[in-house]
Amino acid sequence: LRHLHLPQITPFVRAQDLQSALVSQFLAHKAAASSPTPLSPRPAPLPTLLTFTPTPVYTTGRRELGTLSQSQIISLKGPLVNPPDHDPKLNVAEVQETLRGGQITFHGPGQLVIYPILDLKGLHSSIWPRGLTARCYVNLLEETTIRTLAHFDVRSRRTENPGVWVNEDTKIAALGVHLRRNVSSYGVGLNVSTDLRWFDRIVACGLEGKKTTSM
Repeated sequence: LRHLHLPQITPFVRAQDLQSALVSQFLAHKAAASSPTPLSPRPAPLPTLLTFTPTPVYTTGRRELGTLSQSQIISLKGPLVNPPDHDPKLNVAEVQETLRGGQITFHGPGQLVIYPILDLKGLHSSIWPRGLTARCYVNLLEETTIRTLAHFDVRSRRTENPGVWVNEDTKIAALGVHLRRNVSSYGVGLNVSTDLRWFDRIVACGLEGKKTTSM
């Protein structure tokens, strides 16, 4: 598994463009392998874990494409009151549509975003002889996040709702993925030291009455 970490706080669209390029490599390889007259086989792309911390951004899921009103977008893009950072780029959020599952959430400084780019059918083992199913993959992302938090003495768990939670009502990591020809994109947003006021503007992930926390 190759790990690509973007060391600086990075505009979300830049990280998303890198993710798209990595996904395209997998799709091109699969298309070539399934061609009736395949060319000489090339090695499969390396499974990659892309991690980064973005500048402030609200992202929507595929079910919400085109649903935000202009007034909602203007409200989301408003500057944070009494911002913790003097850099103006870190005190105003962008709004980006994505194809991941789930609904609107926030990503930004103090958060680690983790995007695995994998061919799920290429991950063979005695447990998954035909590769991972979508459900198994989501469970694996949640379990990996839970174990990572435990390493830092943060107890967390699953609930009936997606993501990782510290209790029934408080989420610490959001989860939303996209699959195309079994190639994964998007993934987990883990709140490490996120300014939680950004979440006050939205119903995070469409879950009324739920709260968000950080490590």
